[in-house]
Amino acid sequence: MKKTLLSTLVASLLLTSFASADTNKTLTSKEVSVKATQNAAKKADDNKVQLVKEALTSLTLSAKALKELDENKVDDAKKSIELALGKLEAILAAKDTPKLLPIENRMVIKNFVGTADDVDVALKTVRTLMDDGKIQEAGELLYSLQSEIDLTVVSLPLVSYPDALKLASKYIIEEQPSKAKEVLKLALSTFTEVEQIVPIPLINTIDLVAIATDIAKENKDQALKHLALASEELDKAERLGYVSKSATTYKQLHGLIKNVEKEVKGPNKAEKLFKELGEKLKEFKEKILSSDKTESKK
Repeated sequence: MKKTLLSTLVASLLLTSFASADTNKTLTSKEVSVKATQNAAKKADDNKVQLVKEALTSLTLSAKALKELDENKVDDAKKSIELALGKLEAILAAKDTPKLLPIENRMVIKNFVGTADDVDVALKTVRTLMDDGKIQEAGELLYSLQSEIDLTVVSLPLVSYPDALKLASKYIIEEQPSKAKEVLKLALSTFTEVEQIVPIPLINTIDLVAIATDIAKENKDQALKHLALASEELDKAERLGYVSKSATTYKQLHGLIKNVEKEVKGPNKAEKLFKELGEKLKEFKEKILSSDKTESKK
């Protein structure tokens, strides 16, 4: 199982802040975090990877060719394969054709609504259950300690799929239908899944900081509440075990938030501090490493 980058579309979606400063200025800190989660889910749903019509049609035609070979309709199978390849021509000829062509997108939301302290309590309970031999109960409780948006993109490997169709066609021409069937079966059963897990508390933190930045001068008290909850959300992300490849650490992020809070309470010239905090949060999120993996399905 090798590490890989998620498709550009989904990756850009996950690295976007979902705050809308003009409409969110009057929200409480709790409302901001709730709305951030809702917006993230909606954004992911609205931007589901567009299924490539030609690729799906090509898959359908390939399956049709396999069925025709089973029915000994060799000429029909050859035509179906030719049509399947034809559907891929535009995709293969396009500039910067991706190696993996998305054909399906799935999203699952798991949202632990408790606080960082609740995570600690739950973990103590898990340890007690484990000590008492109640493994299944402990497992169920551990499973609930997730606060994330899981996106899985199923893709067609363009490196191998067209070549497989060409090879199947070659076998048919050479009157080796059994070999053609084996190639088609393999082509129709090999896909790649890329999974990206993004922690919801981190999404909430980014939105809370973004809105605090916008309202710090006109509503100091509310900005400080946003920053306080942003810090709590960071605590929750850390205690839930979400880690990043970033050189930035949770400790550094908390320190930056404290510096911003101190400045907001004082002369309130925190623009540069807010900017630095926002940049660090974005970089931290870009390199978050909860689960970013590729699996070939055969």
